[in-house]
Amino acid sequence: MSVAGLRTAARETVSGLPREFWWLWLSTLVNRLGGFVATFMALYLTLDRGYSASYAGLVAALHGLGGVISSLGAGVMTDRLGRRPTMLIAQVSMAASVAVLGFMEHPVAIAAVAFLVGMASNASRPAVQAMMADIVPPKDRVRAFSLNYWAINLGFAISSAGAGFIAEYSYLAGFLGEATMVLACAVVVFLKVPESRPEQAVLVKTAGGKRGEDDVRLITVLRDGRFMGVVGLSFLVSLIFQQGYVGLPVAMGTDGLSSSDFGTAIAVNGVLIVALQIPVTRFIQHRDPRRLLIISSLLAGYGFGLTAFAGSVAAYALTVCVWTLAEIVNAPTQTGLVVQLSPAQGRGRYQGMYTMSWSVAALVAPLMSGFVIDHYGAAWLWGACAVIGTVAGLGYWLLMRNLPREEILAEEAVPEPAPVPAQARPDQAEPDPATVMERAG
Repeated sequence: MSVAGLRTAARETVSGLPREFWWLWLSTLVNRLGGFVATFMALYLTLDRGYSASYAGLVAALHGLGGVISSLGAGVMTDRLGRRPTMLIAQVSMAASVAVLGFMEHPVAIAAVAFLVGMASNASRPAVQAMMADIVPPKDRVRAFSLNYWAINLGFAISSAGAGFIAEYSYLAGFLGEATMVLACAVVVFLKVPESRPEQAVLVKTAGGKRGEDDVRLITVLRDGRFMGVVGLSFLVSLIFQQGYVGLPVAMGTDGLSSSDFGTAIAVNGVLIVALQIPVTRFIQHRDPRRLLIISSLLAGYGFGLTAFAGSVAAYALTVCVWTLAEIVNAPTQTGLVVQLSPAQGRGRYQGMYTMSWSVAALVAPLMSGFVIDHYGAAWLWGACAVIGTVAGLGYWLLMRNLPREEILAEEAVPEPAPVPAQARPDQAEPDPATVMERAG
């Protein structure tokens, strides 16, 4: 592609999105640039503090458990308090807890504060996703989610490299540096990001009259069969992807490869996401989400399944390429589907439930990989990933086979509702997109 073609592609990729989105995008990037704790917590506890690997695993589990709990709580806060207040509370809490964690010495205190850090770090995600759905037009949402996911991975790639140098100097500097970056995110949100929660609930006719914002409870989400099906499938897919960080290093070590070899192989994941996320999203943006989710599930499962045949760094890196492509396709597509199935007045709760699926997978994946590798061997783990990917692909096909493609893409196809003419009767007015999607869900 020529330079002019690249410029055109880049302009089309970033054009048309609201200014508020870009401030939100910037806060996401800054937040991920400060990602020190998640990357170096285990090394900090074992090398700097001298604790055992078992204790480090316990702290990591508590950190993950905090994220599971806060996913639902933050979803409720997002709908009740608003997107902006939830983000500010989460980010200020995150900055304070990370800074405190750097000074903790007693093992119980470290574990307790790590739990709080896990809660705070996950609390802003439902609000961010809900706000993006609020401010970005339906036709641009997949592109917006892709750009946000790109910022997450770009920030993580840079922070991982920078945090390594910081850790050699001082772990405490890393904790304080992350606290400062997260606090900077809160300042950006406070100064530049307005509240986006709908002022009035979208009213939906039911047999008993009308229902609005107060009727969207967590039990409402749990009773939404199609959405909970998506949450379950999201859990399966994320369970596969988590093996890249829990099962893969163990398997490579079993093959006699070093930690630096694992770093080389897993670095391919970040490089490919940064390089391909935007162009791949341009290619898939208006394609059938059903096929994309099925294909990405199969790619993820069989990408990890191929790991059973790897024995060198190059072979492992090749398998990483396969499942990274699945990740690039799956992330924005599935997030867009979640938004589509979420009523506007309950987006926080729906996003919280979806976020929880990833948090629970992060807890289950280490247990799964450790048990399977210890009792059956790594080859069985990769075979299980292939089976799970196949089950997830079949699940997406069954879940949406009765939903016409036109209805899946309804938010892209239906423009903003025009005012109802004065002479039109209320029962002849066209339903708004939120009503269509709630009935579809």
